[in-house]
Amino acid sequence: MKLALTPMGLRAGKRLYPCSIGRGGIRADKREGDGATPTGRLSIVQMWYRPDRIARPTAWARTIAPVDLWCDAPDHAEYNHHVRAPFAASHERLRRADPLYDLVVVLDWNWPEATPGAGSAIFLHQWRRPHFPTEGCLALRRDHLHALAPCLTLGDTVEIRAR
Repeated sequence: MKLALTPMGLRAGKRLYPCSIGRGGIRADKREGDGATPTGRLSIVQMWYRPDRIARPTAWARTIAPVDLWCDAPDHAEYNHHVRAPFAASHERLRRADPLYDLVVVLDWNWPEATPGAGSAIFLHQWRRPHFPTEGCLALRRDHLHALAPCLTLGDTVEIRAR
């Protein structure tokens, strides 16, 4: 499935889903910590879910355990990759107390060969509230994300263009 971010939302087939983007807007020159959503054609490379909260959305989705983290330390060899606790370098927990990461679709921004400082962890995940900005990810309403996830396959693309 091809997805495209439009000024009206995230288009998936014939559906259009309201979508939040990064607080830094959409940028071609994405950098770590800028809060921007990067432009480009990004591929879906992983899907993670909380088995204690939701059913497995696809056969290829991976479970999120308490030890699952994402490295966001540009100077670390595991920058922009899944890592496991304990992990001393800067990271983000995939297993959160809130529901934002109950279902996470990982896009291949700056992955698998990460350029230090070019930005990490561009996910498609649940939004905090309507159109509340993310740290650079794409975010959908919970029911929309859960309806879309079973339709996705590895390698599907998301086209993000400057608005």
